[in-house]
Amino acid sequence: MSDSVDYFGSGNEIFQNKELLQVSHLPDGDRIIGREDELTNLANAIKPATRGNTPNNVLVYGKTGTGKSLCSKFITNQAIDRAANNDITIGVAYVDCLQDSTETQAVQSIGHQLNRPTETNVSIPHSGLSTSEYYRRLWQIVDHWYDVALIILDEVDKIEDDDILMQLSRAVESGKLTESTVGVIGISNKVRYKDSLDERIKSSLCEREYVFSPYDATQIQEILRSRSDAFHEGVLEEGVIPRVSALAAREHGDARKAIDILRFAGEIAEENDYETVTEACVDQAHEREETSRLAELISKSPSHAKLVLEAMAFLTQQKGDSDAPVTTNEVYDLYKRLCERDESDHLKLRRVRDILSELEFLSIIEQERKWAGKGKGNYMENRLIDDPEVIIAACNESD
Repeated sequence: MSDSVDYFGSGNEIFQNKELLQVSHLPDGDRIIGREDELTNLANAIKPATRGNTPNNVLVYGKTGTGKSLCSKFITNQAIDRAANNDITIGVAYVDCLQDSTETQAVQSIGHQLNRPTETNVSIPHSGLSTSEYYRRLWQIVDHWYDVALIILDEVDKIEDDDILMQLSRAVESGKLTESTVGVIGISNKVRYKDSLDERIKSSLCEREYVFSPYDATQIQEILRSRSDAFHEGVLEEGVIPRVSALAAREHGDARKAIDILRFAGEIAEENDYETVTEACVDQAHEREETSRLAELISKSPSHAKLVLEAMAFLTQQKGDSDAPVTTNEVYDLYKRLCERDESDHLKLRRVRDILSELEFLSIIEQERKWAGKGKGNYMENRLIDDPEVIIAACNESD
């Protein structure tokens, strides 16, 4: 065995604590950069909870990677500690509505997170109960074991049914909770999300609204430097962090993307047994980050969804502006030609409309309904969120 190949390699050690570069990592307060005002606003909104009173319900808006989830998790965790000093018990549940997109899934997730089965003697199975029974058990847990429950609904616009917002925001008013109270923090990438809500939900849920603006290049540099101890000392070459920051700032100030690129750059250096992380590693990492995220989503899409995306990408390239909208009819005409190219039968226009809606749900495209003028009705504008070249590469990679 001594002559066998060591597939783990000799390995220059690049990372010291790679967990600092994971999306799931929740940093200490002094590592949260450029969000002091936002943290203060969130704290003020839920401050009543630390005294056992009903907090304000909050809607938080902003593009991906602007710190919405991070700040919401941090401030609710801090609220737990502050409340404990007042002999108040706060429970926090975090729901990713992209994963738990139905009302039943979301309520089950909340109940599961807040439950202490050995103390409550309440079971929250992953499936098998009606939605109303999941609610009944949730109210039982909250009323008996918490003074306040704070529920974070991340990507709340992905939830299929608004009923959960009504149930949570009016749990006390409707008598479901009698000994405790509940507060909701809804997080959305869509600034116009509130406009789609029922008026009754809007009045109870939107008590406070905050918009998180994109990070600028300086802030992203600070964020990356605050996490640079993920690497061994001297491993990062001088131009690496400025290069990553410039790339991320150019693309809507997405700190999450910047952290991913920095981690990928370290992995590329490690895979190639480099002694340091270079700017060339960053450029490779940038390409990997874009294609891997999209390829994962696109690989799970049906073949006709890929053709619809390809059509959108080609049309956007023809217009010479990566932010240019394309109409559904334009997409459909080119999609049919692509089907001919691949010698496959095309779907009907109605089904392509459905596919575009599904792509919008996955945050691969954005859609906006436009008024064509009196007597002409409405039409839908579709925009790619990523550059068309990246979409085409991801489609080809997933074939």
